[in-house]
Amino acid sequence: MFKFAHLADCHIGANRGPVLEQLELRAFGKAMDVCLWERVDFVLISGDLFHANLPDMYVANEAVKKMKEVRDAGIPIYVIYGSHDYSPNGTSIIDILDSTGLVKKVVKGEDVDGRLRLEVFTDPKTGAKLVGISGRKAGLERNYFEMLDRESLEKEQGFKIFAFHSAISELKPEFLAQMESIPVSLLPKGFDYYASGHVHQRTESEFAEYARVVFPGALFGGYSRDLEDSAKGEKRGFYIVSFDEKVENVEFMEVDVCSFEYFEYDVSDRNSVQAKKDLLDRLSKVDAGKKVVVVKIRGELSGGKTSDISSGEIRDLLKENGALEVIINRYGLASKDYASVRVVGEDVPTIENRLLRENIGAVKVSLEELKADKGARLAEDLLKVLRQEQKLNETKKDYVERVQKHALNTLGLGDEG
Repeated sequence: MFKFAHLADCHIGANRGPVLEQLELRAFGKAMDVCLWERVDFVLISGDLFHANLPDMYVANEAVKKMKEVRDAGIPIYVIYGSHDYSPNGTSIIDILDSTGLVKKVVKGEDVDGRLRLEVFTDPKTGAKLVGISGRKAGLERNYFEMLDRESLEKEQGFKIFAFHSAISELKPEFLAQMESIPVSLLPKGFDYYASGHVHQRTESEFAEYARVVFPGALFGGYSRDLEDSAKGEKRGFYIVSFDEKVENVEFMEVDVCSFEYFEYDVSDRNSVQAKKDLLDRLSKVDAGKKVVVVKIRGELSGGKTSDISSGEIRDLLKENGALEVIINRYGLASKDYASVRVVGEDVPTIENRLLRENIGAVKVSLEELKADKGARLAEDLLKVLRQEQKLNETKKDYVERVQKHALNTLGLGDEG
């Protein structure tokens, strides 16, 4: 019997703070150590290995060292692009690692009479056949699914794995209602295992003609919502799949690198002074020792400013009580005294998504690409580009030129030549 590991959404480089950065790397390192200990025959990463197509060199180097241990043990690492490590107009870190032989991209196809025909890759040791579609920004990979030559894939014999990095419409959590997705019917039928990525919640599903559609979820956490979910009890990790001519066993391997503490506080019916005093008093009793503490503050103050409830004071209090790191979510906090603009949401991406879609109609444009959901998605992509930080040793001139180039490419105005 053979075994392979299925990971996704490692998002290495997502967390900037030193504590979370080290926990993130520790989670990836621990996952690789389990793969070595379990003597898997290969590792499959279904997208978003890194949080950016050109990540910080320190975190990239640390991750590469762990992958090299796995590769040196004779365990190949197969990957597809995720929406974060995909680069439409340049080289991604995934391409570099593929060129060195450290990993192998298992997505390759060609246009045959208007249909996308994918090339099937066969793992030399196990005979498992791998094929898939990489993720792209804003769910643009849907076009590939729609033009996919599914018939040729369905005729392929042997043990087959289909890797992809897209949300499935029938499986989307409610909070991801606005996320681009594909219906399960766009997947080729009859594969033994569908190795999914992109949705950060772990799910195992079966459909009539789609044996196992598996999302491992985030390995540690690429966003504050991930860490909040972990603090609420969501288990993080990856899967080891045992197979021969068919799947024999699918086992979730938990990757636990720290303890969490979740604390939620509703300010409703209190003014800012009352809420601050009560909140700090309650937090002083929280068992924060050697934990990542997630504090969620929500509700509408009866008076005063939201800024009176200082994140700095909360963080200092919990750090003094031994917290490893403190994450504060106050996006659901409002005040009756300052309620001219009300935004419902629990994190920045959700708030931005709703604001853009609620207000896109107020902008008069003639181009179809700038209207409705298309325009909102384009605005979201442009915001991501403009948020890029200046890289270590990068001059200001090079930084500005890089961001400008990426922005123009996002708008479809770049020089493709």
